[in-house]
Amino acid sequence: MIFLKTAPFLAAKEPGTATRVALFGCPYDGTSSYRPGARFGPSAIREASQVLESYDPRLASDLEERDFCDLGDVEISPGDKADALSRIGEAARKVLAVRQIPAALGGEHLITLPLVEAALESYPDLVLLQFDAHLDLRNKYLGDALCHATVMRRVCDILEPSRILQVGARSGILEEFEFARRYGTLDVNASGTGLRDWIRNRPLYITIDMDVLDPAFCPGAGTPEPGGLSYCDLENWLLLLQGVNIIGWDVVELAPHWDPSNISSIVAAKTVRTLLAITTVC
Repeated sequence: MIFLKTAPFLAAKEPGTATRVALFGCPYDGTSSYRPGARFGPSAIREASQVLESYDPRLASDLEERDFCDLGDVEISPGDKADALSRIGEAARKVLAVRQIPAALGGEHLITLPLVEAALESYPDLVLLQFDAHLDLRNKYLGDALCHATVMRRVCDILEPSRILQVGARSGILEEFEFARRYGTLDVNASGTGLRDWIRNRPLYITIDMDVLDPAFCPGAGTPEPGGLSYCDLENWLLLLQGVNIIGWDVVELAPHWDPSNISSIVAAKTVRTLLAITTVC
């Protein structure tokens, strides 16, 4: 079994429906080093989606009319990192094999690695846009070369760094910022200027770590970092991507139990709603 049945995201079609986007959860947080709990992110996002309206007035889009299904959660053994990543990659390949767009709910940020590996097999010329408070470019963290703090460095092992753009990063060690400057991955202006020229019709993968938002907007993140984007800032970035060839995305690092107000889960669910709106067709 790849997917476990769960309560679906708001207005999702039934699994097995031939839709443009296939949503699925990746409840893994085995390398979380500060505030664990991202494995509860997929269920929290789905539950919070039920308090949203299906209609998005900024995009004049209604999820009831959008083309996506919710497959459920990848069946994961939380104590086996290699097996968890393998299962997530298998799930993405299953979606890509039927020419759907994989849309993953995390989970910690390490889940992005197998998702990008799978996407690269189908789209060798893809580019990657990362929204994150952290560069995640360490070669090792606490002696581990494969964890949430090294995930983008491992992505750089398989994807030329010039094809990666990092937005919102404001925390990291010298090694990471030197790497980012050397290869030009970091968008220092974070304005969106020239974004579509950078993409240039190439297939785009998007990864959103919820800590890209200031903790005032999303306190329930695994590693919150002051000085971040507002939700409106993030949404404005996403609106720039309408009409772009988006071939996959993930939303990660929501740790819902650290925010008893539930605001973080609602913000994450609304982010997912926006992503669904710009990657589906009627």
